[in-house]
Amino acid sequence: MGRKVLITGASRGIGKSIATAFAKLGDDLILTCLNNIESLEKFAGNLEQKFDIKVRAVKCDVSDYEAVKALFTDIKDIDILINNAGVAWIGLLTDMEKEDWDKVMGTNLDALFYTARFAVPLMVKKHSGRIINISSVWGNVGASCEVAYSASKGGVNSFTKALAKELAPSGIVVNAVACGVIDTDMNRKHLSSDDLEELKGEIPMDRLGSTEEVADLVVKLAQIPEYMTGQIITIDGGWI
Repeated sequence: MGRKVLITGASRGIGKSIATAFAKLGDDLILTCLNNIESLEKFAGNLEQKFDIKVRAVKCDVSDYEAVKALFTDIKDIDILINNAGVAWIGLLTDMEKEDWDKVMGTNLDALFYTARFAVPLMVKKHSGRIINISSVWGNVGASCEVAYSASKGGVNSFTKALAKELAPSGIVVNAVACGVIDTDMNRKHLSSDDLEELKGEIPMDRLGSTEEVADLVVKLAQIPEYMTGQIITIDGGWI
């Protein structure tokens, strides 16, 4: 399609699958990561060769305003912004340090302001654009021992709804995807095999979601009629 798509946190998991899905459609990509730049550069090169598109890999801490500002110095046009980068922290709130809280909020919520701050003016010029934020079911209902994560994703949901209203007159669509338990490295890092099996038993579909399923939904959201904006779409196998 030749659109210009920025995807944060694209070196693995959901972000990587989203990048592949847009590449298949012929869109040019800017992909960011925090720690896995070598892997991301290799992935970007493979996408370029396979789909004959332009892909740029950038190391960028999206929780750092100045880093995001620097990222956008080389971005002159953008059609779609996917805010996917995220981190989790599991444990009692009373065991959490301020640094842990700041990291979760910085990556999961502050980054949305930073990227939108610079992407929106480029979209307003064209009177078009799509912003899709990756959220979580815990942003809808909250989770014990994931207070900071739940709060950050609740903020993502409110940010999405408010920004959608603000940008609707400019022809810019803003929606979010609230994910259930998706089979990602992040979930496997924080949850044991027993935990994951127990969760599967609670999910009506009796399985974890795949990153490809999330990516498929995101691609569809990038093409829906612009009248559908400010929505939090849940993908959780009927769980919550």
